[in-house]
Amino acid sequence: MKYTQLGRTGLKVSRLVLGTMNFGPQTDEADSHVIMDAALGAGINFFDTANVYGWGENKGRTEEIIGSWFAKGGDRRDKVVLATKVYANMAADGDAWPNHDRLSALNIRRAVDASLKRLQTDHIDLYQFHHIDRRTPVEEIWQAIDTLIAQGKILYAGSSNFPGWKIAQTNEIAQKRGSYGLVSEQCLYNLAERRAEMEVIPAAQEYGLGVIPWSPLHGGLLGGVIKKESEGRRRASGRSADALTNTEVRAQVQAYEDLLDKHGLEPGEAALAWLLTRPGITGPIVGPRTADQLASALRAVELELSEEVLSGLNEIFPGPGPSPEAFAW
Repeated sequence: MKYTQLGRTGLKVSRLVLGTMNFGPQTDEADSHVIMDAALGAGINFFDTANVYGWGENKGRTEEIIGSWFAKGGDRRDKVVLATKVYANMAADGDAWPNHDRLSALNIRRAVDASLKRLQTDHIDLYQFHHIDRRTPVEEIWQAIDTLIAQGKILYAGSSNFPGWKIAQTNEIAQKRGSYGLVSEQCLYNLAERRAEMEVIPAAQEYGLGVIPWSPLHGGLLGGVIKKESEGRRRASGRSADALTNTEVRAQVQAYEDLLDKHGLEPGEAALAWLLTRPGITGPIVGPRTADQLASALRAVELELSEEVLSGLNEIFPGPGPSPEAFAW
């Protein structure tokens, strides 16, 4: 496994991030533990989750599964850089209650204590805001975060799904307060969705944030979906199935698969390897449902894409270009 610093911090994290969103809804507790053991054994030390994962009536279930894995001992907790998120309403479905969501100081205090209990740990390494909160002053958010850092409940704060301007605003206010500020941004970024290159990634680089892409295979669209469909291995579903109904998108994905087939590359591994070549990227989040899917993701870390392949990928999936040139002269 290869490692890098998380943004401007002294924290070393693996170039792949283990995403745990499937733990509970799609992968049972026992298999989730097997995947986490395999990830740790392969050197992945950066685990990402969120308080809402488990969804519906099972909100928090994913954190509980991680907590039961930590409880097995064997230095599991000490070896992991643990990241979770706050924002979603954690009240029982149909029983939404004021102040049980968003980023008020009250909810942040409540949410972090609940996450710590589910995770069976005394601290969270990276506490991330799952979305921007248009109602809560940034000063209030930093007051709450600074208190948690002083209490030893969290070490660093990060953002997720923030636009570039909000990253700038949040860190400017942190600087005025003497707070450390955001150290990471988790955003949607992959070959097929490159809008983050216009504002989000440049802002993150300017303020010293590590960038953690989620959905690196764009809902399976970049994982060899057409070939799998033609071979009868797996039919496209969800977002990738919807996207393939667009003839232009289907032609683009076909060109992508043809290029990689020509060079003997697996699409999913190449999509991850491409992200690892991008400026400012800490590491993409991989969310394996099985140990085999984890093994495929691990191969991407050692994969080196030739200039011919990189050039071909850029032709098929051109980025928007830098800002403001992308929308101005």
